[in-house]
Amino acid sequence: MDERALLRRAAAGDRAAFEEFYTRTSPWLAVRLRKRCADEQLVAEVVQDTYLAVWRAAGSFADGAAVDDALGWLWTVAARRLVDAFRREGRHRSATEAATATSAAAAPAAEDALLEWTLSGDVGAALGALAPELRQVLRAMVLDGLTVRETSDLLGIPEGTVKTRARRARLMLREAMS
Repeated sequence: MDERALLRRAAAGDRAAFEEFYTRTSPWLAVRLRKRCADEQLVAEVVQDTYLAVWRAAGSFADGAAVDDALGWLWTVAARRLVDAFRREGRHRSATEAATATSAAAAPAAEDALLEWTLSGDVGAALGALAPELRQVLRAMVLDGLTVRETSDLLGIPEGTVKTRARRARLMLREAMS
């Protein structure tokens, strides 16, 4: 049974299906969250909040004909919970600095390798040529589907800076692709 089917069964109140969904997806979710936040305790809290929200809102996933990707939906819920936690905890700067320092020293994640392989060729080369701060903004807004405000909170930078970096990145990609 795939994750979509498990969520649909969980929406009908099937605890075993929800437990299976959690068992399958929680390690993946924790790894993705750690890439955004180096605080293990905060990551654990966000994982717990995310699955509580998923249990409560599984019906909206099951009812949403447009929502076809359970992991994408799960990540959207988690990313928003992480942004909320940053706001609550006031850890914008320290969490961002710690995550940046950790990711700079770590080997590329499988997710990044897959993204690089998928975006090989001209698009991959254009993305690779972007400055890291521009790629961060694109990743948060495009891949993670966050709003300008959520990206601002996640990266610990002003909203105007997010907009400027997103615009610069788009212009640079357009120029590289033409």
